[in-house]
Amino acid sequence: MITTTTEGQGNQEATSSDSKSSIETGPIVSVEHVSLDFRREKEQLPVIVDVSFDAWKDQFVTITGSSGCGKSTLLRTIGGLNKPSSGVVKFRDSAITGPRSEIAMIFQNFVLLPWRTALENVMFGLSSRKDYTEDQRKQRSMKALEDTGLSGFENVYPGELSGGMKQRVGIARALALEPQVLLMDEPFSSLDNLTAEHLRKDIYSLLINPLSPIQTVVMVSHNVEEIIELSDKVVVLSPRPAQVVGELKIDLPRPRNRKSNEFYGLVDKIYSLLS
Repeated sequence: MITTTTEGQGNQEATSSDSKSSIETGPIVSVEHVSLDFRREKEQLPVIVDVSFDAWKDQFVTITGSSGCGKSTLLRTIGGLNKPSSGVVKFRDSAITGPRSEIAMIFQNFVLLPWRTALENVMFGLSSRKDYTEDQRKQRSMKALEDTGLSGFENVYPGELSGGMKQRVGIARALALEPQVLLMDEPFSSLDNLTAEHLRKDIYSLLINPLSPIQTVVMVSHNVEEIIELSDKVVVLSPRPAQVVGELKIDLPRPRNRKSNEFYGLVDKIYSLLS
């Protein structure tokens, strides 16, 4: 179970709690008329066309669409890893022009370095933080591993971990950065159903925990039932080039009953938008 209680860091706790309880006057992330073209030889290949949507405080937003439509490309653009050809992505009111410390990403295939231990993989995620000493990076990384249920596995290598544990290391690496925005690219697709179910619950607990710095989550997924279980809002993209063909608000009470008529009604709505 992922927790976010921090012992011996009262000022940080107060800051996180105050941040969670503050009144937001605008979106945490805004995607404004974003288009992205890839150059192929001498021609431009449009991948994303005029996409706009917002992610607000305590909101879980999922981007979905057919395979290869540009979902992951759009997510990387939000994370500052791709530069849009036109339009802008903003963190609060500031344009995102590259990777930012307030935004962290969890990838589908774990992206762990096999020659580094779990602790070393998490610490590697903090290597760009020159304002931290080596001891501070280690302390934060140990805390992130503890929060993701990996106490005692600090010195274990990725090849010795299950798929779910590898993904928890990836989550710990993101949490160590104390991001306000968590981006997730198909984070559960390579996991068995039971492991994925546990991790989905843990991820959502981060969003609603007042001690967590995470303000909003944006996820890419093609699993429609998973999307409805987690999301407050769903952005549906067309086949490439990706355009928004629908935006669906989900206001079912939590925990959500996958067997309810309301749940299946939303499943049908998303499939109709995807078809």
